[in-house]
Amino acid sequence: MAAPQSPGSAHTRTAPGSTLGRALMWPAVTAGLGMLLIYNSFGTSADDKPPAPPAAAVAPAVPEVLGSHAAPRPVAPSERPVGPALLRSVPTRLQIPSLGVNAPFTGLALGAGGRLNPPPANDPNMVGWFKDGVTPGERGASIVAGHVDTMTGPAVFLSLQFLKPGATVDITRADGSVATFKVDSVETFSKAKFPDKRVYSDTPSAQLRLITCGGPYNKTAKDYEDNVVAFAHLDSSKNG
Repeated sequence: MAAPQSPGSAHTRTAPGSTLGRALMWPAVTAGLGMLLIYNSFGTSADDKPPAPPAAAVAPAVPEVLGSHAAPRPVAPSERPVGPALLRSVPTRLQIPSLGVNAPFTGLALGAGGRLNPPPANDPNMVGWFKDGVTPGERGASIVAGHVDTMTGPAVFLSLQFLKPGATVDITRADGSVATFKVDSVETFSKAKFPDKRVYSDTPSAQLRLITCGGPYNKTAKDYEDNVVAFAHLDSSKNG
C-alpha cells in the first residue's frame, strides 16, 4: 500500500547513514478524493526462501511513511453486489495461520499534506488499516498495511510474499465477529508502475488487500523498489 516519508518497514537491514530509516509507504484510499499512498521501507531485499516466522509476530509493530502516489479515484462497481458482506465494524486482530501471523490493528488516518500517518514505529508486529475506508468484511476493498522489516529486525509481513492462493486470513472485529478471507493471488509490482486502480478501486464484493514492501532494496534511494500485494475475498464469517 503507499506514500509519504517517515516510518518504514525494515527487516534486520538498515539504511546507511540514517538513524530512523525509511518506512513503508502506507496505502491510503481517500474515498472521496481518490488519493492513495503506497509503501516504502528500509532494509535490503528479501531472501528467495521463506524465512522462519519472526518472533516479533507475536507482539511487535510498524514504522514510517515515505513518498506519495496519486491514483485514480475509486471506481464505483458497475456490477451488482455479489457474495457475502458484513456491516461496518473496526478490525482488532489479524491472523494468517500459514505464516504464523497474529497481530493487533491500529487505524491509520491522513496527516498534513494528505499523507497517511504510519502506525507506531515501536511495534513491528502491528498492522494498520485506513480507518476512513472500508472495514474488513464490508463490501468494497479494505486496505491493510504492514512492514516487511524495521530498523530493529523482521516485521509482521516479512513472509507475505510466500502466502499461497487458497490460504486463509482471519480478521477479528470489534463486534465480535471473525471475517475469514481466502487468498486469490499474491503479486509483486514495481512501485514505479503500481496498479492503483486494480488495488484500490471499489468492488462489488467484500475484498481485502494486504500490502507491504518487497523486491530489491535500493541503497541509493533508501527504499524497496517493489510492493507485494495479497488479493483476497471474504469467504465466510462467524461470531467470535
